[in-house]
Amino acid sequence: MKFYTFSSGGGNSNDRFSGLRFWLTTFLVVWGLSFLGLGWIVNSVFILIGVLVAIPIIGAIALQWWLSRSIVTSSCPVCEHTSTATVNSQFYCPSCGEPLQVENRKFARISIPGTIDIQVETID
Repeated sequence: MKFYTFSSGGGNSNDRFSGLRFWLTTFLVVWGLSFLGLGWIVNSVFILIGVLVAIPIIGAIALQWWLSRSIVTSSCPVCEHTSTATVNSQFYCPSCGEPLQVENRKFARISIPGTIDIQVETID
């Protein structure tokens, strides 16, 4: 089976110019399209490549900004265990099991109205 290639010889004498040949062909195609008045196609391809590169970068920056505004790291008011939670959320402390909520970027206990907090000290 014979495969058709762009090389002009049967040997490997032209292999060192294969990269140069590709870029020269690409340049000539782009120049020809712009010469024929189809430069908008070339511009569209460059704009598409720019958008495809910019979207992940902008997305990563936006995600970091959102995380810095939405995630709170603080300590439990009962056991001083450091945890992470989202803003305006309620959760249980993973260390002591105390129900907590996020208020003013700090953790606060959720208590039933009328509950009085006391501290007990044992005397030996």
